[in-house]
Amino acid sequence: MAVHVLTINGKQQAIDADPEMPLLWVLRDLLLLTGTKYGCGVGICGACSILEGHLPVRACQVSLHQTAGKSYTTIEGLSAAGDHPCQRAWIDEDVSQCGYCQAGMIMSAAALLHRIPKPTDADIDEAMSNSVCRCGTYQRMRRAIHKAATQRSKA
Repeated sequence: MAVHVLTINGKQQAIDADPEMPLLWVLRDLLLLTGTKYGCGVGICGACSILEGHLPVRACQVSLHQTAGKSYTTIEGLSAAGDHPCQRAWIDEDVSQCGYCQAGMIMSAAALLHRIPKPTDADIDEAMSNSVCRCGTYQRMRRAIHKAATQRSKA
């Protein structure tokens, strides 16, 4: 065990755990931030997507020892009131069915809008192609991202 210092949702955290522990389990089990979901465990589905700076990463694929000095945002940290444009648009467009993949998708969408404020359908499809939704709400997700882009530009 060793102490690792990283920033989660703007707050510096000192984590005393196995350096090989995936960040996903640090978030869920040690910090009780359960919005980030376990999906496949091999970085394919995207349910565990969080932001490292402004880039989406799979928390199941980041070992604690890789986090030193880095800053991460989970779905809980995206907006204190849950009113980030992506979160609002997800609700407005009724994207979620079962909801399991949604936190990871919202984090990926937020990263896309940071990088490309007015994405095309092709931009959205490319950015979201690694997020798996078993309910198949991809068309609603695309509409929500366009709506969030519009809301962001008005803010």
